[in-house]
Amino acid sequence: MTFESRLKAQALGLGFDLAGIATLGPAETHGAFADWIAAERQGEMDYLQRGLELRADTTRPEPGMVSALVVTLDYGGKQPDGPVARYARGDDYHRVMWDRLDELLGWVRHERGAHVKGRAYVDTGPILERDLARKAGLGWFGKNTMLIHPERGSFFFIGALFLDIALAPDAPFAQDHCGTCTRCLEACPTQAFVQPGVMDARRCISYLTIESRTPIPAEFHEDIGEHLYGCDICQDVCPWNVKFARPEGDAALAPRAPVAGKDAATLASELVQMTESSYRETFRHSAMKRAKLSGLQRNAEIVLAELGKSSN
Repeated sequence: MTFESRLKAQALGLGFDLAGIATLGPAETHGAFADWIAAERQGEMDYLQRGLELRADTTRPEPGMVSALVVTLDYGGKQPDGPVARYARGDDYHRVMWDRLDELLGWVRHERGAHVKGRAYVDTGPILERDLARKAGLGWFGKNTMLIHPERGSFFFIGALFLDIALAPDAPFAQDHCGTCTRCLEACPTQAFVQPGVMDARRCISYLTIESRTPIPAEFHEDIGEHLYGCDICQDVCPWNVKFARPEGDAALAPRAPVAGKDAATLASELVQMTESSYRETFRHSAMKRAKLSGLQRNAEIVLAELGKSSN
């Protein structure tokens, strides 16, 4: 086996579901990303603007890096829908994936020498991860902007281990398998898609309930409905997920007690009564801390108000 084959096998052995290799360099989708920023479709996510130039080329964030092993970790798309998006129900995926990528870096150093430099990225660096994943052969961009794999759908996280050694890259994923399907675009309750493959984050329920720090416009309250944190609608209706989404299988991503099995009314009622200290304890090691207590309580008040309307 080649070193590249063994590296990918090692990644799968650590629990990742897909692995591919890409050579670092210019990001093909940076022009479209810059246009998206120029149109201010990122909303309050100012960090995307600050990292704009770094995202133009994957060799810029960490000078000296040459190749990337890109991996995915499935978080399961078969669990019942609920008030919390599936990806955020378990332990914080950043830490789960960082730990495994760091372990993988240790294996690389054992094989190629302690001098090898590397850095793990999981949704936190100035990198266009989908661009890199497609370059590594892991899928195409769906009309809902998600990376879709033809045998796993889209319910997965993307991570990358950057290395300062040259590796033989995999062939980029070249085909688009969405065809004429527009189910994701039609299903979005807030009509967040400007056109196929272009989302206005300011209208996306995930953005509104997680990233936004300001009051959510009243026009979106009814559509938010029972969504306390995030939204899976555009993934749920995707035929590739209907056919290939898998049950949640990684123990680290199993729903945590604070959210497991709770309906929107129960969870929202608990959230509005939380203190800052109980919030920190309840959501320790959870991705839901991203919204902060103020954001979760803002969302909970909207959900309770909408549930109250529907019961009248």
